[in-house]
Amino acid sequence: VQLQASGGGLVQPGGSLRLSCVASGFRLDYYAIGWFRQAPGKEREGVSCISSRDGDTFYADSVKGRFTGSRDNAKKVVYLQMSSLKPEDTAVYYCATSKTTFCYSDPFWGFDIWGQGTLVTVSS
Repeated sequence: VQLQASGGGLVQPGGSLRLSCVASGFRLDYYAIGWFRQAPGKEREGVSCISSRDGDTFYADSVKGRFTGSRDNAKKVVYLQMSSLKPEDTAVYYCATSKTTFCYSDPFWGFDIWGQGTLVTVSS
């Protein structure tokens, strides 16, 4: 069972990136997927949770209005579209799943299967 995030890179402040998350060993389209990030010297924080059951999506306050989670269940890919990027968005971004179909009331709780991350650097 593996998850892999990709799509990171270097972008200028105000720019955009789209991250992708794919899975092997299980049906990603069945499960809620969380996006998390960890900046250098900081704790990991939740960014978004996207349910599979009804498409509900939850966001951290720090990214609301700038980040959009989506999923293409036919392609078995989950995306995180990031816009209006700020230097403080610089981090390694991870996707994860709790192998449930929904996001918990704490949308960043319960994730126990993690993928390798992708580095996003926002800098001029």
